[in-house]
Amino acid sequence: MVKKAILIGINYPGTEGELLGCIDDVKQMHKSLVELFGFSEENITELIDTDKSKIQPTGKNIRQALSGLVGSAKSGDVLCVHYSGHGTRLPPETGEDDDTEFDECIVPSDNNYITDDEIIEIVSKVPKDCSFTFVSDSCHSGGLIDSAKEQIGESFKKKPKKEFKFPFGLTSINMLKRGTGRDDIEVGNIRTTIFDVFGEDATPKVKKFMKTEVMSKKEVYAGASNGGLENECVLLSGCQTDQTSADVGSKGQAYGAFTNSIQIILGETKGKINYKELVLKSRKLLEKQGYSQRPGLYCSDSYVNVPFIC
Repeated sequence: MVKKAILIGINYPGTEGELLGCIDDVKQMHKSLVELFGFSEENITELIDTDKSKIQPTGKNIRQALSGLVGSAKSGDVLCVHYSGHGTRLPPETGEDDDTEFDECIVPSDNNYITDDEIIEIVSKVPKDCSFTFVSDSCHSGGLIDSAKEQIGESFKKKPKKEFKFPFGLTSINMLKRGTGRDDIEVGNIRTTIFDVFGEDATPKVKKFMKTEVMSKKEVYAGASNGGLENECVLLSGCQTDQTSADVGSKGQAYGAFTNSIQIILGETKGKINYKELVLKSRKLLEKQGYSQRPGLYCSDSYVNVPFIC
């Protein structure tokens, strides 16, 4: 058995959407994996945007890291991914069929969005009997792997809102404009802009959309024939699909509220806690601290009471 992890932290320095705590989240998670869960340093890969000596968390690099993590895994391995950064929701465009009305996405440092469909497709290739834990401290993260059963959460118990609003006002649009050098971006042409700028490095969902061969989520799920999505993947989300995740503190001492809650609980329990207990305790702690976000747990029934990560 080998334990491997990909840790992604994006602070977006110098942009309108700059965050403060994502890199610190990666450092804290790295420490916990080594000290509490027995991960070797050589099996932990960090992608952060505040240190040029590290692999930069661009869309292409994140895709390659995730695909490499899953592709090199063998039965019995333990895989962990932690993401701290912006999350957003792309509205549907003409000709697109989407069950949830939105594509939940994570936002790489170069704004080359990675959609929920793409994450699902990668996770579907996890080998049998190989565990995969995805912790996402980002806005709208409850929908990132929405084929996994919702064990704790409210993301799929209510109809999606028809209207679209960016999670942080016009920040998403402005970050895209600055990152791509395009001033003509608006809600109706986000996907076409991403394709124009990133081409073959764009998310497959965008490429399929541009070729008018739009693939619905049901088709993506059907491709996961080995049952990997249902049986092997566990998603811990910092909030529900219609919520945002808090970035707290100031330069020098900052963190994501969800990640911080996890670290507090892991410290108190020495890492001896199952998925369900961890998410429930995180919910209570965040509520006590005054945050409205409600973390979620998405996995098969067989993983609910399994020890966190290992």
